[in-house]
Amino acid sequence: MTAPVRDTSAVVPVSLGARSYDIVIGRGVLGSLGTSIAALRPGAKTFVVTDANVARHTLAAAEAALARAGIAAHHMIVAPGEASKSYPVFEKVCEAILKAQIERDDLIVALGGGVIGDLAGFAAAVVRRGLDYVQVPTTLLAQVDSSVGGKTAIDSSQGKNLIGAFHQPVLVLADTALLDTLPPREFRAGYAELVKYGLLGDAAFFDWLETNWPDVFAANAAISFAREHAVTVACRAKAAIVGRDERDTGERALLNLGHTFGHALEAACGFSDRLLHGEAIAVGMALAFDFSARRGLLPAAEAERVKRHLSAVGLPTRFSDIPGQLPSVDRMMELIAQDKKVKRGMPTFILVRGIGSAFVDSGVTEREVRAFLSEKLAGQ
Repeated sequence: MTAPVRDTSAVVPVSLGARSYDIVIGRGVLGSLGTSIAALRPGAKTFVVTDANVARHTLAAAEAALARAGIAAHHMIVAPGEASKSYPVFEKVCEAILKAQIERDDLIVALGGGVIGDLAGFAAAVVRRGLDYVQVPTTLLAQVDSSVGGKTAIDSSQGKNLIGAFHQPVLVLADTALLDTLPPREFRAGYAELVKYGLLGDAAFFDWLETNWPDVFAANAAISFAREHAVTVACRAKAAIVGRDERDTGERALLNLGHTFGHALEAACGFSDRLLHGEAIAVGMALAFDFSARRGLLPAAEAERVKRHLSAVGLPTRFSDIPGQLPSVDRMMELIAQDKKVKRGMPTFILVRGIGSAFVDSGVTEREVRAFLSEKLAGQ
């Protein structure tokens, strides 16, 4: 990992041949939305999908940026939260895009967090058999994870992100100033996906975050270079992995560190505010490190170091940190069995040999997982 610099803007390319695009990172880059789209698609109209919370803070600025470039814009505002990644809301978005007479040469703009990016991106993937779209992520989680890589989806009653498509954006504009309006809980949840890049493949980045995380959280523009640096490191890491494994057939699975346990916990909590996605991933990563230590892959002290850091920033690391009734082992196993990484009935886990050294393990047995979860739930 290179040392941080005080240049607070960066362009990270995602190299995918004809589907390549840039991630533009910095404070105030939302103002370039219109000029960027005009350069990419001269004469295009846009359809902005956002949620009520983001609309209150950011929609007017986004539409003003489009208007300055002479770009016509329609918009649709959905309810905030994971519940909008559903069949009924997806149908409404698709119908609204068609009613606005958005054509195949026009653009969808996903203005929001991970829910909006997934929902709008999936609509773009299927309306008129495929429309291009721009990601304007407004949460830390979306800026470092879900806006990059082309995974789009809605949820099923059987689990998270089970109905979707790979559909790459044509541009990602990550304006870090938009993170200033995030509630602290939402920022912490996004930090779980940020620190993940250190835990899975960059021990030096994790070391840096242990020292500098307060500056990443701070909204003070005078020290915001830490935030921009952290977002840029994460985006470079993800862009490199996506460039080598766009369709998630190998190395890209490493990005699911903590997600097998985490997605099961999200589903068990009803995809609700009881447990945000990033909070579930924090617990999931803690469990993945503990499970790896249990299998003798790394010292228990290293797993404890990870949990200490997650706890220090205010993230949950144990079942007992989750409010309400905890799921049973049987329910957890049922939900893990629906994970997208299951192959021929065998769960695939992302385990670790240490901080910065994750690997894919398809040889974990159901008996091992059940015994581990029983032990963890009994200890709460």
